[in-house]
Amino acid sequence: MAAASLQVNARSIKSHFSFKHTSINSPSKASRLRCVAAAGPTKSYSITLLPGDGIGPEVISVAKNVLNLAGSLEGIEFSFKEMPMGGAALDLVGVPLPDETLSAAKHSDAILLGAIGGYKWDNNEKHLKPETGLLKLREGLGVFANLRPATVLPQLVDSSTLKKEVAEGVDLMVVRELTGGIYFGKPRGFGTNENGDEIGYNTEVYAAYEVDRIARVAFETARKRNGKLCSVDKANVLEASMFWRKIVTAIASEYPDVELSHMYVDNAAMQLVRNPKQFDTIVTNNIFGDILSDEASMITGSIGMLPSASLGASGPGLFEPIHGSAPDIAGQDKANPLATVLSTAMLLRYALGEESAAKRIENAVMDALNKGFRTGDIYSSGNKLVGCKEMGEEVLKSVDSQVTVGV
Repeated sequence: MAAASLQVNARSIKSHFSFKHTSINSPSKASRLRCVAAAGPTKSYSITLLPGDGIGPEVISVAKNVLNLAGSLEGIEFSFKEMPMGGAALDLVGVPLPDETLSAAKHSDAILLGAIGGYKWDNNEKHLKPETGLLKLREGLGVFANLRPATVLPQLVDSSTLKKEVAEGVDLMVVRELTGGIYFGKPRGFGTNENGDEIGYNTEVYAAYEVDRIARVAFETARKRNGKLCSVDKANVLEASMFWRKIVTAIASEYPDVELSHMYVDNAAMQLVRNPKQFDTIVTNNIFGDILSDEASMITGSIGMLPSASLGASGPGLFEPIHGSAPDIAGQDKANPLATVLSTAMLLRYALGEESAAKRIENAVMDALNKGFRTGDIYSSGNKLVGCKEMGEEVLKSVDSQVTVGV
């Protein structure tokens, strides 16, 4: 049940998104080792890897191995192309998103990202910050729908900062608009007001089509879950939110089987920690989704457990853990790789339509947790504390054992 709860039926997305498949023939070592068991590969896909900064390379290394093995057992092989991005790209070529990286991403079947950013680049000018590269990547790929599941697994309910009776059974999905709103709106910048004071300003703006398309993704997602959709805005103050609510409400008539509610963002932030089980699917704008999905992640026990998928109307999707680069623990084998591993399951499901391989990875994660293996962020007394590499090895063992897990 827990593995299934991490899923959103891919058909809910594919009714509005198309994905191209490209045959590329270059299996990795891990794939070659498992091809005999899989009776030879029948399908091949190209994956662009963007390890990025901090713990990014560590978690990507684990996730790549898991993806390779799960694929080989399902008759799938992958060709991987690793490209620089974020701070790593800044150090290498002087920009956070090289043209070659964006081109490689666009020409692949899917992109797997580790993490970007770090103290080293915090004082850079905006166009030379790692985060600017991520925004340009999302914009360049046209991935406007960000799906962020937040599920409290039975094995980790005691890791939540909330009381057990509050956290137990939480299973929600945040659908975040990703390429519009205040992060991209213009005008923006710095200046001087009529009093001669220095000012900084940004613009929260949405066009009708931007709200329409993300709302439809959210309604379809809710339809495949439990039929409840909460649209989060600030319509009591912001005109952009009033417009957002108007569009979402109009579309609701096309989904009579989905119960639509509206909630102001400040109330939603409170309700997520007061009674998170009231939510099933949440749809919201870029900045509110950024904040609320991080808040929801802590209900689950650790931001290191949550994957995400960013999808567009066409072309490859972007898959990544929602955690940051964690420079304080980078290179120390302390990172939790499970969010990135689970992101590969979302990649298989949404970008490639490979449901069996996706389930194999999710079941393997559940099996490793059932056996008591924990990285430091989710550790509790009575379990076995392991590092990033060992957690990866345990997941690989479970992938190989083809365990079906019921929890």
